[in-house]
Amino acid sequence: MAEKRYGMLFDSNRCIGCQSCSVACRAENKVPEEVYRLQVRIDGPKGEYPNLVMDFARHSCVMCDNAPCVPVCPTGASYTNQEGINLVDAQKCVGCKYCINACPYQARFANPVTGAADKCTFCYESRIKKGEKPACVSICPANALVFGDLNDPRSELCLAMKRYTAKPKEHLGTMPKLSVIPNKRGGGQ
Repeated sequence: MAEKRYGMLFDSNRCIGCQSCSVACRAENKVPEEVYRLQVRIDGPKGEYPNLVMDFARHSCVMCDNAPCVPVCPTGASYTNQEGINLVDAQKCVGCKYCINACPYQARFANPVTGAADKCTFCYESRIKKGEKPACVSICPANALVFGDLNDPRSELCLAMKRYTAKPKEHLGTMPKLSVIPNKRGGGQ
């Protein structure tokens, strides 16, 4: 079987904006208070009462196959592993912020404690390597997140992606491995 290639699906129709994913991410990865690896942005309410809708959008690294953040790194601290996850080696990072500036998703930040670039890693070191799902996926009460192997057509992720999905800023050619099921609850984009 081919090497695993991890991806994620965010279903904006299921998301309730509870921020459980963001809280779980912060706890799992010891993210300092003034920054975040993952956030759910809430837009709304929109419409007129009683027909109001809310839009929810995941904001995090989208794990690009053609990641603009990787080739600009002068030390090799930004890299993509064999399983397609974009990572940062904090020991090699010199804090130049080239990768932060190169990310069209604004998903990277300078960690105020370490000074190194930081971002979502799908909890690679702490969970995926142990065969567990990322913290955000495991905690979501609405099952709005699906994680899995893009190379396995029988994976829960591949099966869920058979529905209409979109890729954030796909026109940039970054080839994100985060897919989104757009809001279809009326009034959503």
